[in-house]
Amino acid sequence: KMGTATSTMAAKLAFFPPNPPSYTVVTDESTGKMRISAEMMRHRRDEEIEVVKIMTRRGNEIVGMYIKHPTAKLTVLYSHGNATDIGQMFIIYNELSHHLNVNLMGYDYSGYGRSSGKPSEQETYADIEAAYNWLRETYGTKDERIILYGQSVGSGPSLELASRLPRLRALVLHSPFLSGLRVMYHVKHSFWFDIFKNIEKIQLVDCPVLVIHGTDDKVVDISHGKQLWELSKEKYEPLWLKGGSHCNLEMFPEYLPHLRKFIGAIEKLPVPQFRRHSVSDDHKKDKQQLNPKKSSGWIGSRHSTECVTSRDKSRKMSIGHRSGKARNSTDSFDRARNSFDRLGEMVRSVRLCNVDCVKNAVAEA
Repeated sequence: KMGTATSTMAAKLAFFPPNPPSYTVVTDESTGKMRISAEMMRHRRDEEIEVVKIMTRRGNEIVGMYIKHPTAKLTVLYSHGNATDIGQMFIIYNELSHHLNVNLMGYDYSGYGRSSGKPSEQETYADIEAAYNWLRETYGTKDERIILYGQSVGSGPSLELASRLPRLRALVLHSPFLSGLRVMYHVKHSFWFDIFKNIEKIQLVDCPVLVIHGTDDKVVDISHGKQLWELSKEKYEPLWLKGGSHCNLEMFPEYLPHLRKFIGAIEKLPVPQFRRHSVSDDHKKDKQQLNPKKSSGWIGSRHSTECVTSRDKSRKMSIGHRSGKARNSTDSFDRARNSFDRLGEMVRSVRLCNVDCVKNAVAEA
């Protein structure tokens, strides 16, 4: 009984879709093309954004948004956090696509935004699978060109899918948790009634993994992110943001440069190296064969939890960034950082505190 009650409580507390949704889906009568009515959509041309409705294997119709980048080599499939939808996330999607030079697919879980149905753990798995299949069928996007990005509760469906795709390009976990039950209680073993058992699935992921977590996260303690990183087979230099909470990591100056560095490394990594035999063998191989400069972000030791130090370039102010001077990497980082800084208040105002805030709910129960 206790297990069933806990499972039911966790499932109910885990999902907080914005009510009402932040957007509506409208169809252009002349073209038949769907658009999202959110005001911020005006920042991009229609031909760069595709709004779709996708049927899941569990019978729900979810809304997805595909942002095209003209020079993209990779596509990010982004699973957002809890108390938000793709209308509210659009400005973040737009910035990531633009500054990381990637196509980006965002989608709403069942029961979120204008997606039908009710949210649940199993529904989120069907939802991300539907979005993934749409990318493959519509654009022919291969696994080797897909990066899964899971933020907070989105780490659940992202890890579920990643564990089943041996040729996935990469995985980003943003403020992830070990499991639903472990957010609420300190337990050492998994129980059948737990939800989103990320701690078990991370060990099945073969691709490179980047973990981003704030040191002052009061909703999901940073220990969750650190343990998931430790358990990753192919770990990339993590980003532990000093002073970061659960809801504001996008505003830190280190955030975007670190993602850019990660994607740059992923683009250069030969596909055959994605399937690793053992961490120890790879560490030896890296020492013998790889250029240290090219592999500086890859971690060989399974027990290294050094915090990321911000780089000088990412902190410098670009005085003449509006002039007609040639662009360089530092200018790009600064423009990206400034762009995200300007979004700070907007992000907070639309409740992008996106996780199952179960600790407070349990405490009040």
